Amino acid sequence: MLKALSFCTALLSMVLLQACSPATQDTERMASHHLTLSEANKLVELPLHCVETPYPYKTGAVLGSADDLKEPSVLHPVFYGCFDWHSAVHGYWSMVTLLQQYPDLEQADEVKAVLKRNLTAENVAREVDFFSKDINDSFERTYGWAWLLKLSDELRSWEDPMAKELAANLQPLADLIVERYINFLPRLVYPVRVGEHTNTAFGLSFAYDYAVNRGHTELQQLIAQRAKDYFSEDKKCPIAWEPSGYDFLSPCLEEIGLMQRVLPKQQFLTWLDDFMPQLADPGYSLAVGKVSDRTDGKLVHLDGLNFSRAWNLYALANQYPQYEHLREVADKHMAHSYPNLVGDSYEGGHWLGSFAIQALNQAQQ
Repeated sequence: MLKALSFCTALLSMVLLQACSPATQDTERMASHHLTLSEANKLVELPLHCVETPYPYKTGAVLGSADDLKEPSVLHPVFYGCFDWHSAVHGYWSMVTLLQQYPDLEQADEVKAVLKRNLTAENVAREVDFFSKDINDSFERTYGWAWLLKLSDELRSWEDPMAKELAANLQPLADLIVERYINFLPRLVYPVRVGEHTNTAFGLSFAYDYAVNRGHTELQQLIAQRAKDYFSEDKKCPIAWEPSGYDFLSPCLEEIGLMQRVLPKQQFLTWLDDFMPQLADPGYSLAVGKVSDRTDGKLVHLDGLNFSRAWNLYALANQYPQYEHLREVADKHMAHSYPNLVGDSYEGGHWLGSFAIQALNQAQQ
C-alpha cells in the first residue's frame, strides 16, 4: 500500500487520479499529458534494463538447420534483448526519443554508451545477414518491420553529433525492410484485422510515416494505395466486440489511424462518419482494457491496448476540433495503465514503456 501511494504521489505532476485505489481506478483521468524530465528519467530505465538482457528470449524464427541454433546475441547482435526482436527494437526507439526530447536525462551517458556499443555497422550487417536468408523472409512481418523503420526515422531526426553515424549504421537494415514491404504488400490480398502483432493497419502506419519523412515516394504511394484497397469500403466497425483477451491494438482504431494518414482531410472525415459514426458523439465513452494478471505475458497486453487506443484518439483530437472530446477518453485509458509501468513485472516491463511514450508523444502534439 505504501508503495502504491508513493507511486501515485510521484505521478501528481502528470496524473491527477480521482482515487488511487483499485475500486475507483476506472474513473481515473489524466490532468496533464506532458512528458516531464522526471518521468522520462523513470521511463528510460525500462529499456535500459532490457536491451542488453539476453534471457528470457523468444526467437520467433524458423530453423533451417542445426546451424541456426545460436545464442540470440549471435543471431541478433543489436536486437537480442527485451525478450524478443521487436521489443528490443522499440526499446532502442524509446531511449532515442526520450534522449532527443530530454538531452539532460540522468542516464544520458549510459544511454549513449549502449547505443554506441550495439548500433555499430558490423552488428547491423549481421542483422541484415539474418534477414537476407530466404527462410527468414517473413520474420517480424510486419510489426517488427514497422518499429525498425520508426527507430530509423527517430535517429534521422535526432540532432545529436552521434545520431548521424548511428542512423547511417542502421540504414542498410531499414533499406532491406523497405524492400520487404514493397515485395510483400502487392501479395497481401486481404488485411489482417487482429489486435496483436500481425495487424496490417498498424504495420503500415509507422512505415507510412517513415516513407513521408524520408521522401520514399514508392513506399508512400504503395502503402496509401493498399490502405485504400483494404479499408476504404469498411463501415460500422464493431468496436463493441473489442477487446479480445490478448489485444494490445484496437483493430478499429488502428484502421482509423492509418486512414487518417493516407486520405485527404475531407475524404477521411466522410469515411470516418461511415466507419465509426459514434465517435462524433460528444458523450462517447469506451471502457478501458483490464489486466487480471500482470505476470502473464499475454494478459498484460491489455495495458498496451489502453496506450495504443490513447495515441489514436489523441491523433484524432489533435487534427480535428470536432473530435476534441475524444481526448478525455484517451486520458482515461492513459490514467488507468500508466501507474503500472514502473516496478512492473518483466512480462510488461520489457515493452509497455514504448507504448506509453508513443501515447504521451501524441498527446502533446
